[in-house]
Amino acid sequence: MKRILIIIISLTLNLSLYSHPWKPSHYVIIDTDGGIDDIRAITMLLASPDVRVLAITISPGALSTENAYVKVKSLLNSFWHEGVPVGINRNCEFKSPDFQVALNTVWGDEGGLVSGSAPDCITIIKEVLTSEKTKISFICLGGMSTVSSAMKEIPHFKDQVKEIIWSSNGPTDKNYFNYKIDIPAAQKVLKGDIPVKSVKGMGEAKFYNDLMIKEISETGTIYSEKISVFFNSDVSKNHEYSFSATDEMVPLYLHYPLLFRHDTIADNYVSYPDSVSLLRGKTIKILSGETVAKNQVIKVFPTDPSFYSSDVEPFVTEIIKKYGMDEWTSSVITNELHRHLGVFSIIGVKMGIRAREYFDTGVDEFSTKSFAGSDPPLSCINDGLQVSTGSTPGHGLLTVINDNPAAPIAEFTYMNRKIRLTLKPEVTLKISSELKEINFVNGLDSNIYWELVRKNSMNYWRDLDRHNIFIIEQINK
Repeated sequence: MKRILIIIISLTLNLSLYSHPWKPSHYVIIDTDGGIDDIRAITMLLASPDVRVLAITISPGALSTENAYVKVKSLLNSFWHEGVPVGINRNCEFKSPDFQVALNTVWGDEGGLVSGSAPDCITIIKEVLTSEKTKISFICLGGMSTVSSAMKEIPHFKDQVKEIIWSSNGPTDKNYFNYKIDIPAAQKVLKGDIPVKSVKGMGEAKFYNDLMIKEISETGTIYSEKISVFFNSDVSKNHEYSFSATDEMVPLYLHYPLLFRHDTIADNYVSYPDSVSLLRGKTIKILSGETVAKNQVIKVFPTDPSFYSSDVEPFVTEIIKKYGMDEWTSSVITNELHRHLGVFSIIGVKMGIRAREYFDTGVDEFSTKSFAGSDPPLSCINDGLQVSTGSTPGHGLLTVINDNPAAPIAEFTYMNRKIRLTLKPEVTLKISSELKEINFVNGLDSNIYWELVRKNSMNYWRDLDRHNIFIIEQINK
C-alpha cells in the first residue's frame, strides 16, 4: 500500500509539469515587512515560473512600511517587474524597530522612490481578487495585520483565498516576532474560516553554507544574482542571521511540501523543514527557474553554438548571456516560423518579452493588440509577439489593428491593467532607413538583399537591449 501511495504521488508530481503548460500552480499575494529573509523569499517566489505573484503588500515589522515599500519597489524594478502592484498597510499600530541590518540591505536602486503616493493595501487586494478568479494563497512573511484587515473589509476574501501561509513558529509561540507584531490580528486570523499553514524556519541553525552560496552564484539568473550579491555584501557577511533560513522556507514549502514534517497544533497546520540537504538543492532549482517544464516538445533548448548556422554561431553565447534564454528561444522559434531572419520579427520578440517581464507573467496570460498592421516588413512584429507572449490567434489573444497607419506599437492587457509599448522613434528610423537603402540598391528579389537583411538582423538581435528601446506607458482602461 505504501509503495502504491508513493507511485501515485510521483505520477501526480510528474503530470503537474504537463497538465497546464501555460498555467502556474500557485497564484499568490505576498505580505512582507522588509526583513533580510524577505528579500530572499520574495526573490525565490518571483524566480519560479510555477508561481504567479499577483501583488505585494507592505506591513510594519522588521522595517517601517515606508522603508519596506522602497525596498520592495527597488527589488521589483531591478527585475524589470515594474507592473507588479504594491500597496501599504497604514493602519497597523506596530512601531517598527527598523532593524539596522534590514535597513542597510540593498534590494535595488532606491533613487527617486518614495512611499507617499503608494496605494492602500486593501485597495490592491480588492483589485487583484476582482481580476483573478483562480483561488490564491495569501503569504504572510511578517505579522497578520494586513490579512486580518482584508478578511474584515473584503466580503469575498474568504471565498477567493484558499489558504494563508504564515512564516511563523505556529499558533502556540506567542513570543515569536511575527505573532507579536499584531496579536489581536493573529488571534483573529487563526480562528477564522481560512486554513492557516504555519511554516517554521531553521532558527539559528545555518542553512546557507559556502558550497550553496557558490552554487547560487553560478546559477546565472537575475534572481540568483540578487541573492549572490546579498551574500557578498558587508551587511550579510557581518551578521549571523544572514545564513539561517526563515521566510525562504515558505517558497520551499509551497513547491516541495513533501520535504517538510507536518503537525496539527491548536487546530492549525504547522510545517517544519525536514530534509535540509534536499531543501538546499531545491533552493538552487527555484532560483534557476526549473520548477516547470519550459518546452512542450523538446526537453532542453540547445545552447551549444555549434548547433546553429555558421553565421549565427558566433552570436549565441553573447546573446543568451545578455538577454536570457527566454528571449533566445523565442527569437529562434520566431525566425523558424518567419522563415527568414528579420529585424522587425526580432523587435516583436523583444517587445513581448519586455511586456511579460513588466507584469511578471508567463505565456498566454494577457491579451495583445498590435498596431503593426498586416503589411511587411513592419507587420513582421506580429510573428515575434505571438511566439514571445503566447498571444496567438488560436488562443484568441492577439488582435492586429489595420484601420490606422501601421506603427511599431503594441498594447498588452493583464488583470484589468494595460500598458502600451512603442519602439523608440530613433530606433524605428534607423531600421527603416537601412531596409529602404538595401531594397533600393539590390531589390527585394535579389539574394544579396536577403543576405544583408539577415546580417543586419543578427546585429540588431545582439545589440538592441529590450530594456532601452521601448517607451512604456500605462493606459487607463
